[in-house]
Amino acid sequence: MNIQIKNENFILHPSGAIFWESKKMIIISDVHLGKVMHFRKHGIAIPQNAVSENFKKITEVLEYFEPEKIIFLGDLFHSSKNAEWNLFEEWISNHNQETYLIAGNHDIIDQKHYYKIGILVVDSLEIDHFLFTHHPTEKEDCFNFSGHIHPGIILRGLGMQSLKLRCFFHKTNQMILPAFGEFTGKFIMKPESEHTIFAIAGNEIILINKNN
Repeated sequence: MNIQIKNENFILHPSGAIFWESKKMIIISDVHLGKVMHFRKHGIAIPQNAVSENFKKITEVLEYFEPEKIIFLGDLFHSSKNAEWNLFEEWISNHNQETYLIAGNHDIIDQKHYYKIGILVVDSLEIDHFLFTHHPTEKEDCFNFSGHIHPGIILRGLGMQSLKLRCFFHKTNQMILPAFGEFTGKFIMKPESEHTIFAIAGNEIILINKNN
């Protein structure tokens, strides 16, 4: 789905990523690499193929948009280094995009390990009055892209049925991205009249009316 923000075109992708067309930049939040390995280490049964799913999703997004830059909006890796870090190193070595990591609360791995594989770690990034952060942040004259919250929405049917979906949560000067990673959960948002919800249903983006 194409949307206009400050006269710039952005494309919302069902993976949870956003593509900034004029900058050829892909924006991804809350991948939480290593979370599957972390859970398995603590005896939580999660299928092993879930590890490769995140890498597959990112690769598909990059192949689709062919970006020149990648911005990860924090929580790229879930905790300390584990076996999944080695897979990430191998994956990033096969991609030559200029890559930034906006440090999130889960990003505890020493920055030197990211620098070694060509990723620049910063607290925030500002480009042409667009502010990229991990936590939702308000700054005068800037539109903020952020993550952290893992926004979701509940859609209710005429009966008792309901459906929980990931969503892009659009406020006046802010877009909160859904979590990109597998097994990240959702925080159910309660939109107000000035908010717009772009729900993700399979391979589709669904615009939810502001008053829903």
